[in-house]
Amino acid sequence: MRRTLLVLSAATLFSLGACNSMPTVGPSQREITAAAQDSQGVQVIDVDDAVVHRLREQRTQQQFSEALGTSVGGDLTIGAGDALQINLWESPPAALFGGSAAEVQGAPSTAKAVTLPEQIVDREGYITVPFAGRIKVAALSPRAVEQEIVQRLDGKANQPQAMVRVLRNASSNVTVVGEVATSLRMPLTDSGERVLDALAAAGGVRQPVNKMTLQITRGNQYVAMPLDLVIRDPKQNVPLQAGDVVTAIFQPLSFTALGATGKNDEINFEAQGISVAQALARSGGLLDSRSDPQGVFIFRMEPKTALAWPTQPVQTTTEGLVPVVLRIDLRNPKSFFLMQSLALNNHDILYVSNSPSAELQKFLNLIFSVVYPVVNVTQTIK
Repeated sequence: MRRTLLVLSAATLFSLGACNSMPTVGPSQREITAAAQDSQGVQVIDVDDAVVHRLREQRTQQQFSEALGTSVGGDLTIGAGDALQINLWESPPAALFGGSAAEVQGAPSTAKAVTLPEQIVDREGYITVPFAGRIKVAALSPRAVEQEIVQRLDGKANQPQAMVRVLRNASSNVTVVGEVATSLRMPLTDSGERVLDALAAAGGVRQPVNKMTLQITRGNQYVAMPLDLVIRDPKQNVPLQAGDVVTAIFQPLSFTALGATGKNDEINFEAQGISVAQALARSGGLLDSRSDPQGVFIFRMEPKTALAWPTQPVQTTTEGLVPVVLRIDLRNPKSFFLMQSLALNNHDILYVSNSPSAELQKFLNLIFSVVYPVVNVTQTIK
């Protein structure tokens, strides 16, 4: 009997020593909380209305309509590289340009017309018109150029008139690049092309619409929005301006589900984002036999100004970000509403810890797995 007790005592001590090395999916709720208290640089935040509101303010996305405006610009202007066709008329008896008789609005039917050779606007923005000299046309509309030519020919030609037409537009273009069928430079016209017009001219996107982000670069400013939001909201289909760059970006956003969830995996989500409630559902929800409903955590990085941090001083990474653990208590019914308003970030980790009862069950299983064979062996020896 004494030998049996000694063997059982040794087995029990072995089991207790093995407790620290028992298999587990990750830290418990208590261990995560202790990480913040032990000055490890981790901020543990309980999710409530104030936290959700503050994080939503941080995620406010600038829209195309707000940043770029919704009004169509004025008439397109001429720029370097454009090819112009210039027709000139004058009334007889003068014949400064010669040419054949042709009808022109506001001039006698015997007015003389001539078509000049194709004019290419040079890098400095000039063209040359006989008897009118070198004229700067850059940043002018065709109508303004007509008026300038007529003014310069006044007194040299008899009742001169001019017509200017852009044959080839080389300066007023929009560049479309990224995940499109064909990258191109799209010439703008006076009809006022918009964002989706440029995307259609490029043959559309090569990836699913709900995983695409559109970025518009205008000068030193750039604004990005999910493509499906641009399609659903006509106000975001803003008019484009010369020099704009439209970039279609494929962004396979994802989060990682770990712990006592139905599925431990990296899970993709749409460019417009998902809520924590949706993320929890996509990961298979909580496992009844293992999960701790008070131990639902989101591991992420946040800017130092994002929240009021409970642990001081605040430690940051080299990028100036704070390691944050958001804790959600699903025993509180209000948490389900908070999860619907709290958005998940790209590369977040959704972690559900094991419940204390599940850890106790694992410990008891370990004890029994060691003790039962010893008891059987002892009885066999006896």
